[in-house]
Amino acid sequence: MGRLTVRRPVLRVRPGSPPRHRPDTLVVEEPLEIRVDGNPLAVTMRTPGHDIELALGFLVSEGLVRDASDVKAARYCSDVVDGADDNVVDVTVVPAVKEHVQHLVRNVTITSACGVCGRTSLDTVRTGSPYDITSDPVTTTTQLLATLPETLRSRQNVFERTGGLHAVGVFTPGGELIVLREDVGRHNAFDKVVGWALQQSSLPLSGLLALVSGRASFELVQKAALAGLPVLAAVSAPSTLAVDLADEVGMTLVGFLRGESMNIYTQAQRVVALG
Repeated sequence: MGRLTVRRPVLRVRPGSPPRHRPDTLVVEEPLEIRVDGNPLAVTMRTPGHDIELALGFLVSEGLVRDASDVKAARYCSDVVDGADDNVVDVTVVPAVKEHVQHLVRNVTITSACGVCGRTSLDTVRTGSPYDITSDPVTTTTQLLATLPETLRSRQNVFERTGGLHAVGVFTPGGELIVLREDVGRHNAFDKVVGWALQQSSLPLSGLLALVSGRASFELVQKAALAGLPVLAAVSAPSTLAVDLADEVGMTLVGFLRGESMNIYTQAQRVVALG
């Protein structure tokens, strides 16, 4: 696995002080090629680390894989000639999944800011969830939701050194952090969490809450739906498509979660003790 951070020289300028040269810590961004049975499927710009989870979560988010039994193996490739073998992951899948992979068409490289780029039609963008999220009985409170951002931030080790990473955390209804992943891309961090759940045979993530450190985009709501998450919260704003999709699948979507204030956009009945 490559380094998560590097030190680079910068000229620091601050009011009231003369400019001075000093080292700065930057988060690493490198391409990861995801292959299925040896065939290239996609390239994403990511922060190295938990790459197997990222590849597996990507396949879940594409609607190609549903549980661990769909995957035979996942490993770094050892036949990469340029020495960047830690930047290529190959996933071996069962025959039924392999047939579905052949129908997935990608025309452009996915970047750290793009989770659904290159799809050929809107129909392929809106991938249906295999889980019944509407009937998930989990509830939470505004008081508990208010504690999640600080819990997430306190566990973002790389963010503390760089300020350049997004994070996704999955919590129990009691506020216990189960898993946290960081990445330069929000969608990558979410895929890493989903890939972790797949490896743990924990899909769907029923009865749990997820928090994202940035905004709630359509792609993140879709990833949450495909993982069976009933509650998704974000510290920033959602988009119109994100709200529409959350409402469609029966997911509780919370935005602008900052301190004790928040907006509940959909399925507010899961949030009790309001006010």
